[in-house]
Amino acid sequence: KVAIKGIERELICPACKELFTHPLILPCQHNVCHKCVKEILFAFEDSFADGGSESSNQSSPRIRISASSLDRIDRINRSGIKRNSLTPRSTLFPCPGCQRDIDLGERGINGLFRNFTLETIVERYRQAARAAIAIMCDFCKPPPQESTKSCMDCSASYCNECFKIHHPWGTVKAQHEYVGPTTNFRPKILLCPEHEMERVNMYCEICRRPVCHLCKLGGGHANHRVTTMSTAYKTLKEKLSKDIEYLISKESQVKAHITQLDLLLKETECNSERAKQEASQSFEKLYHVLEEKKSAALRAIETSKNIRLEKLQTQVEEYQGLLENNGLVGYAQEVLKETDPSCFVQTAKQLHVRIQKATESLKSFRPAAETTFEDFVVDTAKQEDILGDLSFHSNGLEIPEINEEQSRMYNKALISWECPGKTDSADIYVLEYHKLNKEEESVTWQKTEVCGKSKVLFDLDADSSYAFRVRGYKGSICSPWSREVIMCTPPAPVFSFLFDDKCGYNNEHLQLNPRRTSVESRAGFPLLLGSERLQVGCYTTLDYIIGDTGIAKGKHFWAFHVEAYSYLVKVGVVPSNKIQKLFHNTHDVTSPRYEQDSGHDSGSEDAFFDSSQPCTLVTLGMKKFFIPATPAAPKDPASRILPLPSCLGICLDCDRGRVGFYDAGCMKCLYECEVDCSGIMYPAFALMGGAAVHLEEAVTAKYREYHDDI
Repeated sequence: KVAIKGIERELICPACKELFTHPLILPCQHNVCHKCVKEILFAFEDSFADGGSESSNQSSPRIRISASSLDRIDRINRSGIKRNSLTPRSTLFPCPGCQRDIDLGERGINGLFRNFTLETIVERYRQAARAAIAIMCDFCKPPPQESTKSCMDCSASYCNECFKIHHPWGTVKAQHEYVGPTTNFRPKILLCPEHEMERVNMYCEICRRPVCHLCKLGGGHANHRVTTMSTAYKTLKEKLSKDIEYLISKESQVKAHITQLDLLLKETECNSERAKQEASQSFEKLYHVLEEKKSAALRAIETSKNIRLEKLQTQVEEYQGLLENNGLVGYAQEVLKETDPSCFVQTAKQLHVRIQKATESLKSFRPAAETTFEDFVVDTAKQEDILGDLSFHSNGLEIPEINEEQSRMYNKALISWECPGKTDSADIYVLEYHKLNKEEESVTWQKTEVCGKSKVLFDLDADSSYAFRVRGYKGSICSPWSREVIMCTPPAPVFSFLFDDKCGYNNEHLQLNPRRTSVESRAGFPLLLGSERLQVGCYTTLDYIIGDTGIAKGKHFWAFHVEAYSYLVKVGVVPSNKIQKLFHNTHDVTSPRYEQDSGHDSGSEDAFFDSSQPCTLVTLGMKKFFIPATPAAPKDPASRILPLPSCLGICLDCDRGRVGFYDAGCMKCLYECEVDCSGIMYPAFALMGGAAVHLEEAVTAKYREYHDDI
């Protein structure tokens, strides 16, 4: 027999830390009290409703959601998990045993089995613990007698007299099953929680739980591999017996490990005390430095105060001497009483000089010393920041590096980082950022904690530069800060639109993806047929496509990618009153006859180009960005050709009537010009030959998770 008192740890609920009461088996095979499951679910749902705030976690005195569970709630909230009418409702449950979010399915608690075996063991433990404490009869009149047996069918305990009264001989109740006194009443037959009144007679090997025949025929286990209950009982019992025998045979090895662990416990205690002493010594050194600095600062202030007081006091005495019958004035009045001219002149000359100085001081009064001590203000802002970052540094913890290729600045900021090595990774990361401002002398970093290796930021200002850095934490140990990375936000709020598949869309030459975020021009068979009508020296015309949303006012920005293989792409804006002209333009603008830069310097071509074009466009193609030939542009054609950025952006300012073309990677303006914004403005694109344009995808809370899954 196994000593009941040696297994207390296995009989404690991980939620309430008390003995199990009606334990339920979770899908992760951990057990939790039925009452605890309900309380955790209520607290969990309240935390979801309140965004994971700790204030919402006060409904139950027995249950407290851990910080890790709150972090998971916050992470699930940020990930934007939503359910609609077409999605089966499922219940998420934060298991206190394995710290994972368990899906309880549509039935929730009602789909869980009670662990009657565990209940029986807990009851035996309780009986062994209370020993002499008797179970009283449920039907005796006060005072109740000690029970002698319990009826499993009636779920009640009886003394001998009450049992005879309620189970008379010759009746159906006389056939009830009775056992010794107990408070654990378990049903004789285990019923299926999904199909009530159906007995479980099979075991699903996939889900590792008992099922009934209806679950196998048309329920959630229809395609699962099942076995009979007797076979599962025999197989699992044999496996468990063998495992127990193996563990018992390794008893000496287990005892050796326990001895080793005891030594490690003592060593840990000693090392922790040593670490405490070293940490205390380090802080004592800081205290000593601060005390010295404090004493020096106070001494300097005291010395300055005494000097200033002395000067002011002397000045007070001088001015008191100017009063009548007092000091200098009194002495002068006495000198005036002298009647001997020679004696008077001898004394009055020096006295007159002193009187003149006193008169001048009255005309321009100025205190002999300053009363403020602004020069003695101690600026501790930098030191406070340094002390705020004071923590245990470890050489073994990898320094994270911000991945600038995966990080993005668009409608929101996505900051991603990675560690060079895969070992000793951090448990949590701290991302700090601040706006670059030359006018501010001190830098204030904004801080956010992240469980993963990416973070989406929502509160950044447009047309600004930000510095980012990140560090990892593993317990109380942290890594050094990563290299600071500077990134720029778009010059204006991001404008969202899709390609218009109705207005002027040529589906013979252009192909849109189902989401209307990408357009591709294919030089296929229809283009070859159309080329029969073309003359020598004239190319095909452009195929235009516009955005499905227009801009009437304000400043807006959008970005897109042009495939490297693209032969010719034009991008820009078009007013609503010129859209028809755009799609029905009879001029062959790509003919060398009307090429904007054909080599002539007369300027007539530029005039014709500006007046004939219905929209403002710039030319891209063959991995190049072509700055239009304008009077302000360089005369040398080679200087107007730039490498094509991986991501291009357009900023339209309707209020100022200007449009700018940007390298969206670094938010650098490549070209800007005036544009007529009298009408509603639409994004415009033109493609010829093999080319493709992809609109930049907006950054959302699930952006990083979505692309990681892909």
